[in-house]
Amino acid sequence: MSSLVRYAAEEAEHPLPMDPILYGVVAMAALLFLLLATYAFRSVHTRRR
Repeated sequence: MSSLVRYAAEEAEHPLPMDPILYGVVAMAALLFLLLATYAFRSVHTRRR
């Protein structure tokens, strides 16, 4: 039990560098960017030279 308390105390000494909700916002933005990049190439295989 004491190791769990020590771990919790150690975790409290190192707070997150940004608000937890911002991790979700950044992840959503990155995934939307990847979705748009994928969508941009949706008809490349049908083009002829």
